Amino acid sequence: MNVLSLFIYPVKSLAGIAVPNLELDDFGPSGDRRWMIVDKLGKFVTQRRLPRLALIGVRLNAGVVSISIPEQGEFALVATSEQQQVTVWRDQVLASEAQQDVNDALSRFCGEPLRMVYMPDSTFRRVDPERVAEVRRVGFADGFPFLLANAASLDELNGRLAQAVDIRRFRPNIVISGAAPWNEDSWRSLTVGDVRFRVVKPCSRCVLTTVDPDTGQKDSNTEPLKTLSHYRKTEDGVIFGQNAVHEGVGRISVGDSVSIVEQEC
Repeated sequence: MNVLSLFIYPVKSLAGIAVPNLELDDFGPSGDRRWMIVDKLGKFVTQRRLPRLALIGVRLNAGVVSISIPEQGEFALVATSEQQQVTVWRDQVLASEAQQDVNDALSRFCGEPLRMVYMPDSTFRRVDPERVAEVRRVGFADGFPFLLANAASLDELNGRLAQAVDIRRFRPNIVISGAAPWNEDSWRSLTVGDVRFRVVKPCSRCVLTTVDPDTGQKDSNTEPLKTLSHYRKTEDGVIFGQNAVHEGVGRISVGDSVSIVEQEC
């Protein structure tokens, strides 16, 4: 097995960027989901509620994140000294606000008051302690630093769909090739290159998977979620992919070998 592709998501729920390698720090992929959009109450906003967020472009250059908002322009994101308490799922953390011109442009595009915020190094958001006993941190990702996906599982799903979807619908960080479809359900730990990962929770999927990343429109038949729900529904939800934590810093690259260390029989 090998790494087929790698993705980083500088802004939660905006487009991902395919990259040749990922640098890993204590957050997870360095720079992944350190930015997030919030409403006037400081609550996180995603494509689940505003699917047209898919139309905002994201670029990463020398560590600087820029976003392109249709009919508004391109903006390099800069964290200011203004801070506020924000909410992501059950967690409340302190975040730094972006500059006002970004917030204004984002609000005009979405038709409601929105702000972009950044998680500084000084903020510590803990990975779900019910799944990970150690005190580990994560950025604004839903709950865990990494999402692993199996390319063969997507192929198997697409064989059931009237219209195939690509892996962007599922927003993985690491896509692995060479495994049998759905074999990832049994993985408990694995190495990617020189870095070891521990699989901690199946990833339950939501309506965000029905948003076309090219058009920002939800599928009228709620695909691929509808088909997945027929045969991938478990007590954890409708499953595609596995959440994981890393057990060391370093770098992983497209083409790296992947080895299963521990697997449930």
